[in-house]
Amino acid sequence: MTEIRETAAGADSRIPHHVAVIMDGNGRWAQKHGVSRLAGHNAGMLAMKEIIKRADVMGIRYLTVYAFSTENWKRSQEEVGGIFSLLVKYVGSELAELNENNVRVRILGDWSRLPAPARASIEKALAVTADNDGLQFSIALNYGGRQEILRAVRNLCARAASGEIEAAAVTEEMISDALYTGKENGCIPDPDLIIRTSGEERLSNFLLWQCAYSELAFTDSLWPDFTPDEFETMVKAFGNRKRRFGGR
Repeated sequence: MTEIRETAAGADSRIPHHVAVIMDGNGRWAQKHGVSRLAGHNAGMLAMKEIIKRADVMGIRYLTVYAFSTENWKRSQEEVGGIFSLLVKYVGSELAELNENNVRVRILGDWSRLPAPARASIEKALAVTADNDGLQFSIALNYGGRQEILRAVRNLCARAASGEIEAAAVTEEMISDALYTGKENGCIPDPDLIIRTSGEERLSNFLLWQCAYSELAFTDSLWPDFTPDEFETMVKAFGNRKRRFGGR
């Protein structure tokens, strides 16, 4: 697949080219319904499945979801282990359908630290969908925006130290290429729209470099309650926004 860095400025003005979602509220949903946090994460996984389908139907080219941050390791071992078990379960049950629908799966983040079964599931999903050119579905796993930028800077510093590049010649494009969304994942364009559920209004270390000109949208709906119809309404509302990218 040809690697072409597409910019948000070049996206369709009515339907965002790339939508990123901070899937927040699984724990509060579980508390509200009197079930375990793991049951909340399972409900969130089912919601994600439906959002993927609607994004594909709407013609969105790129969909990225924030599934597990570098800070989420602070949670209990039981919850963390349960989240990765659900990942294995999701890949096992949904991979055939994703592949049938021409969806390509990508991973953003350092997933080498994940448990072996989760890594094996990821490797399978990446391999099975590698040639698909439909919806590009990225899952941010063990991902942190600052960590991603630090990783890119270290990479460029190493290249400069070896004489491969001149430090003074480093450009924004070179930094973008060194990010998880860069060349290693086919040059995913910056998100046009970032949605966060559960009523919180912050980025929480998500796509910090890439969000420079992203439109932000928030909803009080907890992630498991976030429906495809609400997703579509928020995406369509994006078309009414005036995006100037620093111009007039």
